[in-house]
Amino acid sequence: MGISEIISITVVLAALFAYINNRIIKWPPTIGIMVMSLCCSIILAVWGNYHPFLPDKALLLVESINFRDVLLKFMLSFLLFAGAIHIDTDQLRKERWPVLALSTIGTVISTAVVGITTFYLFSLFNIHIPFIYCLLFGSVISPTDPIAVLAILKEAKIPSSLELKISGESLFNDGIAVVIFVTLLDAAGTGSTIDALSVAKLFLQEAVGGILFGALLGYTGYYALKPIDDYKVEVLVTVAIVMGGYLLAGLLHVSGPLAMVVAGLLIGNKVKRQAMSKISRDYLGKFWELIDEILNAILFLLIGLEMLIIKINTTILIIGAISIITVLFARWLAVFVPINLLKLKIKFERNAVTILTWGGLRGGLSVALALSLGPQMYREEFVLITYIIVVFSILVQGLTIGSFTKKLLRNPN
Repeated sequence: MGISEIISITVVLAALFAYINNRIIKWPPTIGIMVMSLCCSIILAVWGNYHPFLPDKALLLVESINFRDVLLKFMLSFLLFAGAIHIDTDQLRKERWPVLALSTIGTVISTAVVGITTFYLFSLFNIHIPFIYCLLFGSVISPTDPIAVLAILKEAKIPSSLELKISGESLFNDGIAVVIFVTLLDAAGTGSTIDALSVAKLFLQEAVGGILFGALLGYTGYYALKPIDDYKVEVLVTVAIVMGGYLLAGLLHVSGPLAMVVAGLLIGNKVKRQAMSKISRDYLGKFWELIDEILNAILFLLIGLEMLIIKINTTILIIGAISIITVLFARWLAVFVPINLLKLKIKFERNAVTILTWGGLRGGLSVALALSLGPQMYREEFVLITYIIVVFSILVQGLTIGSFTKKLLRNPN
């Protein structure tokens, strides 16, 4: 099966599921598409007991997709840029300390807590996995994904400041989590010990380098677009910035995700305000909103279809179910600590810790990172556990966060 057939089938299925969801189910698009993808996968798996041909074709389709390359080397750059371009930097600046603390301190805490609890959880079932791989799993499952939850929270009419904390944290903690993942992956692959100096060096290179490179891309876009007043050319330039910039970030060994976030923030604010006409701003916004919707539909379809190739192990299923609780606890701690440190100088919304904890959904990035692990890094075990957590996160947390938040906001205590 060629790449053109794979792309065609994937887009057709995504469009079909999105249409059915919009007309009948009426759930948030990402949740509706993923539910239908899961149902489709289950039907195909059951059908396989009687008619092997159909599942074989479906398996061929899913196995033909390099999930890591599709998401980490292509989709992630567009998704992060599209998310950042719609954020108001003036408002984000007011929330900079909570966003910074949650995306850095919070991500590190979550990685450590999940790593430690996972190590002992495997030990309880007499499965001995080296601690470094458990930490690696902690970095895999720590980044949050606001795609599904933000649309629901807007309907719940949460304070805009809290909405910014969720979206801002998620944009930046994706980049931070990838930096931590790369650090731990390098240590696990070489067998070297993790020391503070090497971590600091890689963090400066990847994170700080990514931020500076993203600023360079943003200002390059500003000076390139300022003398132009043609929305077609302006949109094309932003696409080139994303694709070319992400490619260059990889060659320079700096964080591509962080570069896309910073470039998106600059182009979405400075460039749109000072270097674009009203018509161009309108077309640019609609173009990237459409890209965001299309890629998310495809992403969550792929996540649903991944069920066809995941190997099921009863013990790992149990560990995965327990891990849902440990990951939620790690998320609570990752939110509780930074917020209570900042409470001395910054006022937070009522029930901010609870809402941020339950609203910290896991998504496609975690699945892609898990799938990028080598077989010797207990890939099968961690992929299944990651998948269980992501499905629970999107289906259970995603479908209840709206009513849960409304109840909390009505409750004066």
